[in-house]
Amino acid sequence: MRLIPVVDLMHGVAVRAQRGERGTYRPLVSRLVDGHEPVAVARALCRACASATLYVADLDAIVDGRPQADVLAALLAALPGVELWLDAGFTDATAAATLRARLGAAAARVRPVFGSESLVSRAALDACFPTPEAGILSLDRRGAQRLDAAGAWDRPERWPRQVIVMTLERVGSDAGPDLETMAVLRARSPATRFIGAGGVRDGADLRRAREAGAEAWLVASALHDGRLAPEA
Repeated sequence: MRLIPVVDLMHGVAVRAQRGERGTYRPLVSRLVDGHEPVAVARALCRACASATLYVADLDAIVDGRPQADVLAALLAALPGVELWLDAGFTDATAAATLRARLGAAAARVRPVFGSESLVSRAALDACFPTPEAGILSLDRRGAQRLDAAGAWDRPERWPRQVIVMTLERVGSDAGPDLETMAVLRARSPATRFIGAGGVRDGADLRRAREAGAEAWLVASALHDGRLAPEA
């Protein structure tokens, strides 16, 4: 099972995500690193997971449409061998291209994550993935509610090669991974490479996720709390 560490950015610092309730997020406290400076947190996470991939959620961009370009540029400069999977609330392909242009040459190491909660229309979804590797789709939901103005959940023919299954109420929780949704989506699109997000507590959860067909899992809280040893 591949672990992809996550940094949630809000107001210039790394924060602790809790069940997708963004108004409750507070600066990160971690056993891996002192403080909540984004570069230090990112380095500690990538080192702990031996990962050359880092998932970054820019919450200022997602919530208010204000990307933290300076922080993103600092992460890219400090982690030259790392690819950033970036969710910055992209409403369409143009929004992703605009932010990548602001980041300059280092943007070649940025893979845009298009969240279904942010995409504004079916047409926007259609334009995001001219090739299967052009980006990553995140299928977002909170409880029984799909966050999906573009209808992405019901259009597997428009999915790229990699799809994140984002169950927001399980992020930063002890609820366990949402393997039921993973199984349903895999049945609909067996060739898709699915990445889970939210709920992983320990190595046993990761083994169950691997058996359910997940290629990888986004992790943060279990690492920061010392509940998950990457070698598990």
